[in-house]
Amino acid sequence: MEGIYSPAWMTPEVAQFREAARRFAREHLEPADLEWRADRQASRAAWRKAGELGLILPDVPEEYGGAGGTPAHAAVAFEAVAYSGNTGLGLGLNYIVGHYLLRYGTEAQKRRWLPGLASGEVVGAIAMTEPGTGSDLQAVRTRAERRGESYVINGSKIFISNGQLCDMVVVVTKTDPSQGSKGVSLIIVDAATPGFRRGKALDKLGMEGQDTSEMFFDDCTVPADCLLGGQEGRGFYQLMEQLAFERAQIAVNAVGAMTRAYDLALEYVKQRSAFGQALIDFQNTRFVLADVKATVLASSTFADLIVQKWIDGSLDPATASMGKFWLSERQGEVIDRCLQLFGGYGFMREYPIARLYADARAQRIYGGANEIQRELVGRTL
Repeated sequence: MEGIYSPAWMTPEVAQFREAARRFAREHLEPADLEWRADRQASRAAWRKAGELGLILPDVPEEYGGAGGTPAHAAVAFEAVAYSGNTGLGLGLNYIVGHYLLRYGTEAQKRRWLPGLASGEVVGAIAMTEPGTGSDLQAVRTRAERRGESYVINGSKIFISNGQLCDMVVVVTKTDPSQGSKGVSLIIVDAATPGFRRGKALDKLGMEGQDTSEMFFDDCTVPADCLLGGQEGRGFYQLMEQLAFERAQIAVNAVGAMTRAYDLALEYVKQRSAFGQALIDFQNTRFVLADVKATVLASSTFADLIVQKWIDGSLDPATASMGKFWLSERQGEVIDRCLQLFGGYGFMREYPIARLYADARAQRIYGGANEIQRELVGRTL
């Protein structure tokens, strides 16, 4: 199936970029999936190859190392990676970090970090979640204390994607704990800074190839000019403004993954036989796949709307939240039904459908749990 695409934004140039992204995924991601899962991280070579093709920051201006495209280019890159079934390459994190810098960073911060993030030479991370806080970003306890021309950071983070490989991390801190959300600031930390250390790669239910870690800051001292945008107390608003685009990305990923599940299942039932006939010849098989195909089409149409709004600059938080929770839940349902058609083989990790199934579960948790997304939408009613 063609996935998320619609003629409204699929220009010939974007379609050509999509083919390059799909080729990269076939040649560099699909064959490496099991190896990266065993290693619990992606290869640096794959990061650099993705950067060479312009897949990491496709809509960042060329003057900062990006490909100079639009969010349409970003959407097709995310879809191609999701379709591959290899969740190890955390391109989306570099993309999100890049856009925090592009939107809020000082000129010096942009020049310092964006070219490396775009090329894949620099791997970025965002340290939001803490033990005990979950999706409540106002409750973070990591402290950044101003001392002269420096900030001294103390605290810990958990579930940080790209945590093992990252060369820099945007840290959600409290610069003024007495001010609640108005005391939150984002600070850029070079991973080589003394006082910054990583825990081991976490052992996860799925997405094993994506390096996810704890992080610790013990009197980690950075120059004051590492404050994102140069102004304290703006962090919570910066997060809220950009989270819609992270949720749009999750929605696109959901469609890419469920489309792959449908394609795998359709191929399998045409080849596999039971009781003397191909599985596709059983009415139940055809009914299940008819339902799945309709769900994928409906999901693709919703994702098309999100991408169009993303391109237009009209993507509102409620639409992004609806896309995140609704499409990630459809992803889980579709992959579950497709896996059932594989029988016992669907439970074997050597089959991509099993890995798609395990990886899908996190989509309902990260980027703000789906329960939080419903609450955000509910407040707009």
